[in-house]
Amino acid sequence: MTVARTRYAGPITEARVHDHRLVEQGFATDEALAAMLERYPAGLFDINLYDYDEAGQVSLRTGARGRLGGADLLAAIQQGRLWVNLREVETGWPELWAAAMAEFGDVQARYPGLRAVRQSGQLILSSPRARVPYHFDAAGVVLFHLRGRKRVFVYPGDEAHLAETDMEQVVTRQTTEELPYRLAFEADAQIMDLEPGQALTWPLYAPHRVENLDRFCVSLSMDFQTWPSRFRNGALFTNAVLRRAGGRPRFTDRMSTPELAARWAASLALKRAGAMKSRIAGFERDFEPDAGAADGARALA
Repeated sequence: MTVARTRYAGPITEARVHDHRLVEQGFATDEALAAMLERYPAGLFDINLYDYDEAGQVSLRTGARGRLGGADLLAAIQQGRLWVNLREVETGWPELWAAAMAEFGDVQARYPGLRAVRQSGQLILSSPRARVPYHFDAAGVVLFHLRGRKRVFVYPGDEAHLAETDMEQVVTRQTTEELPYRLAFEADAQIMDLEPGQALTWPLYAPHRVENLDRFCVSLSMDFQTWPSRFRNGALFTNAVLRRAGGRPRFTDRMSTPELAARWAASLALKRAGAMKSRIAGFERDFEPDAGAADGARALA
């Protein structure tokens, strides 16, 4: 029996590897990365440490940018256990973004019917022993891999692996992107190893997790929205508000396009009214990078 990779309509139906040309343009060298870290806006840094128990359940710690210069910060990432997301690459490193947008155009052309209407990017610098837990993105993703070796596990987007009630909590920012996980899910994973110069696409919303293969890794994650994904995200937001009020809304995969569009329109008004306040904006930061410390991090005073 073939496992359905997703229950959501879309031109990307399975994980697939593509080639790209960003590596040869010099964006992933130590010199380029150190210079970029030196000037990147501190407010766009997300620095995380993930800890796992024997059942694969994760706990998250968040860190502050700290005061290290670019070269020392890079050294801390390269020898530790850090996962660093540099948000809004389109603002923080416009030269990389322009090159990536050209590559994205080539990838998009391989999927008839795929029309991105909004894109954003995060540059991911991660330590050799870093792992990212089971989660989903509320957008389409092209993961451009630039340095190191990375293993990506992509799981089916059905209700058993990706409950819509959990999706609602993420879309409304009541929780982070991490999802409930069971070791039994591994039997259903599509496993892809990425080398520099390769890009990975997967179905919209597909749960996934990532392991670095004992090397410092650099990737550019480009998120993109289409009108269908915007409609569905809006419907998930509206459903979350209705559910909190005691309603029992239908799952979005059972809704027609006009119904999804109506719920998206409703979500705009609900957001303006502050119907669901974010619970993740104020995470306490308890460490900062340190090249000489275990895991590449030391506790904040």
